[in-house]
Amino acid sequence: MANLKEVKNRIASVSSTQQITSAMKMVAAAKLKRAQDKITQMRPYSQKLTGLLQNVSAGLDEGSENIFGDEREVNNVLIVVVSSDRGLCGAFNNNVFKATVALIKEKYSYEDKHDGVHILPIGKKAYEYFNKRNYQVIDTYYSLFSDLTFEKAKKAAEFVMKSFVDGEFDKVDLIYNEFKNVATQLLQVEQFLPIEQLVVDEDASQSEFANQEYIYQPSMEYIIEELIPKSLKIQFYKATLESNASENGARMTAMDQATDNAGEMLKALKLDYNRTRQAAITKEILEIVGGAEALASDG
Repeated sequence: MANLKEVKNRIASVSSTQQITSAMKMVAAAKLKRAQDKITQMRPYSQKLTGLLQNVSAGLDEGSENIFGDEREVNNVLIVVVSSDRGLCGAFNNNVFKATVALIKEKYSYEDKHDGVHILPIGKKAYEYFNKRNYQVIDTYYSLFSDLTFEKAKKAAEFVMKSFVDGEFDKVDLIYNEFKNVATQLLQVEQFLPIEQLVVDEDASQSEFANQEYIYQPSMEYIIEELIPKSLKIQFYKATLESNASENGARMTAMDQATDNAGEMLKALKLDYNRTRQAAITKEILEIVGGAEALASDG
């Protein structure tokens, strides 16, 4: 059984840890509110723009060139992995890393063997994880979350889009956590480029999806050059906002659990302290009684 000093030190240590985790929970809750507001406002706009993008891409004439929808043989793949800058957020980062490794093994094993898989980390944890494991990492934008703005996300998106258009990569995938609620994050693996064409349901109205005629204003070229790139940048920015909200939700949940666990540990330690103290007092009483009896017998 540990002595009183050891138990007392452990109680002080756990109590200090509980105060830290409780404070981190409150900070994460404040950040979550702001991040949740941003993604709630962004989602309707992003969904409408993405739907419009798919419709326009599907409705383009055969002679019209959409450089972002160019389907070609896949030799080089870029995987954009969105993580966090800091830890202490449960399985948030590990889920993303496991999904990325699984995707490479299941879908891009051939490309990986021929050095055709590159990682673009968004978040310091993703950079550290894949850099240590000798993946081909593009380290230009991993610190995006230090000051997340649309302008900074746009630059990263523009780099990805230009790399695809220039033929450096034949396919680009996005992996991130989508925010559902404080306790739930949904892992998403999405094809970013080339743009996926609108899938037409066989039972859907042909007049609604197939051979649909569009009136382009000011011109089809303008739509291709302006709307499609803008939609891709918004989609990229939305993924970072989703991940940011998910991170704070995961950290809030993790710190809440850590605070509760510290409380349970304190209860056990205090009980252990009282038992140890009681045992020490009993031992002292027995020694005093034993000493008194010895003196009495000597007398």
